[in-house]
Amino acid sequence: MSIKNNHKQPIKVSIIMPTYNKYHQTSLSLYGLSKQTFPHAQYEVILVDDASSDNTPNIVKEADVPFKFKYIRMKKNKGRSSVRNIGINHAEGDLLIFLDGEMLAPPAFIENHYKHHVHESDLVVTGAMHYEGVYTFIMPDYNEDQMAHLKELVGRDPEYRRLYENYEQTKRHSNVPYPLVTKEDVDTNRFQRLSFPNRYFLNSGLKHFGERLEGFTLPYIAFLSGNVSVRKANLKKSGLFDETFVGYGAEDWELGYRLYKNGAQFVLDPSTVAYHQEHGISKRKVKEQWGNHYRFVKKHPNIDVLILSLEWKELPFMHMHQTLVEYKALEKRFPDEYKEFKHAFRVMLFRIIEYLNSGQPVTKLYDLPGGSEERIKILQQFETLRPRGFDYLASSFEQIYYL
Repeated sequence: MSIKNNHKQPIKVSIIMPTYNKYHQTSLSLYGLSKQTFPHAQYEVILVDDASSDNTPNIVKEADVPFKFKYIRMKKNKGRSSVRNIGINHAEGDLLIFLDGEMLAPPAFIENHYKHHVHESDLVVTGAMHYEGVYTFIMPDYNEDQMAHLKELVGRDPEYRRLYENYEQTKRHSNVPYPLVTKEDVDTNRFQRLSFPNRYFLNSGLKHFGERLEGFTLPYIAFLSGNVSVRKANLKKSGLFDETFVGYGAEDWELGYRLYKNGAQFVLDPSTVAYHQEHGISKRKVKEQWGNHYRFVKKHPNIDVLILSLEWKELPFMHMHQTLVEYKALEKRFPDEYKEFKHAFRVMLFRIIEYLNSGQPVTKLYDLPGGSEERIKILQQFETLRPRGFDYLASSFEQIYYL
């Protein structure tokens, strides 16, 4: 481990940044973190390099930062969960902020995270639900949609348009990232002209529950490790990231679920937003995502985890929430009824992820002979749901039973 700026003041906040082969974006991210309003001597940045093969190791020599900076390099690629845990174990601060290596943080970023935790001890604060993307470089592995989107955004600024046109004429077939945003652009916020919002989670229902997600039955999905803060003591109580989650996806939701079960309160704060510097999208991600989601449901085969399988059907989180509310009401009102229906519903939710993970078609999730007694009971029980006011539950069941 290499350390720069070993300040004598106690560290209050530790920012844990995993990175892998994102030298250019990570360098710009560290510059953004050097411009924070929070006292520089009171926070540290722990950059955990997961065996990058690009110029990331040069960052140690190149970074001119005012905060305590720790650089830890893995000899072999260990995966997201493992490198974050390594960062946690080297953290001095009582408050941890998980921030991906390509996230560009505005000046009040740390201050806005920190203020939430001063008077409350069980919070999880995220800016990730107010996602902002930004094109700081033209990356060689951008797909056609990303290039078309960028071409549209550069029209907002003559200098960015000039840079883009120069790239088109001279660098289009280059394998080297082409810079658009400079450090001066970060200082003046000019980079925001190349930014765009993505409110997927909020527009899918979360905005109806307010900043603290009051009444929302799936708050743990707010634990997105690209930009989230939590006290280290809470992680010690709930456990760290599960290192069996190696590739992309679900490792943060799984930890968020454990924090939720241990009483954590989740807060969505738009003032803690950071800008995700866009990069190419790996084709491996989809398979890794379903593999990790399968680990998640195997580890926690509870209805408030299984219900997320409905995202595959592109149902909004509001629909999942309402379905879960009705399922729990069904269990409470009719504890000795609907046994076949409830069993079938849970099995089908599990099998959606199981089939996606194995690559088999997601169909016939609960296939029974037409005249079987169990099938008849399931359908009879299903027919009584809507008359009793369980509309969302009936709709969700319908959409996966008849696949």
